[in-house]
Amino acid sequence: MKRYNFEDLVRVMEELRKKCPWDREQTHESLKKYLIEEAYEVVDAIDSKDDERLKEELGDLLLQPVFHAQIAKERGAFDINDVVDALVRKLIERHPHVFGDAKPEDVLKNWERKKMERRRSVLEGIPKHLPALMRSQKLQDRASQVGFDFSRVEEVFEKIEEEIGELKESIEKGDKENLEHEIGDILTAVVELARFLGVDAETALQKANDRFVRRFQYIEKRAEEMGRSLEEMSLEEMDRLWNEAKEKLEGQGG
Repeated sequence: MKRYNFEDLVRVMEELRKKCPWDREQTHESLKKYLIEEAYEVVDAIDSKDDERLKEELGDLLLQPVFHAQIAKERGAFDINDVVDALVRKLIERHPHVFGDAKPEDVLKNWERKKMERRRSVLEGIPKHLPALMRSQKLQDRASQVGFDFSRVEEVFEKIEEEIGELKESIEKGDKENLEHEIGDILTAVVELARFLGVDAETALQKANDRFVRRFQYIEKRAEEMGRSLEEMSLEEMDRLWNEAKEKLEGQGG
């Protein structure tokens, strides 16, 4: 069986751009959502520990830079070979302890210093399209590097309580326009707490989401076994099953 290689992928992409109506109409902007989706599907495949799925999802992700490079080539900007060339040069430059005579312990210090020198702002370079919790934690991490940080965990708790108080005040005043602002401040403060405690906020919430799915699906399964629909069950009954799910699934990483 013929095995295709990277050059075949580039050639096929060129043909698709010429002959496929859907591929031909795509732009850098229209493809953004697919790039993000494919990256998350790779992460899911890694979590599933399924090598066949991981191989497939990595292929789907690889298609995205090839697609973007082909569009850029048609604009006369650059092609996939320019992308590869720039990447290889960057890897060599960033690893002088491998491709030169630098000491490993000096590389990270010099790299961080160079990055800081190139930034116009301490927060520059953090993508705005990151998941909100991840972006918040990265922003706070970066700000903490110049001393903009809490000194004690008690101060973080005080900040959370302060933000909750402001949200309650907005609710009492009926200030609906300010609710989003105050909830955002609470979430930011909770991310600050996670960061201060050495917890990754994005991972923590994703694991909480997984627990919610497992427990809610347990409720659905138990309701089906009882011959009941969730719509006809009371909140108290569902809450009892929720607590039952917590107890029974805890030993399974619940």
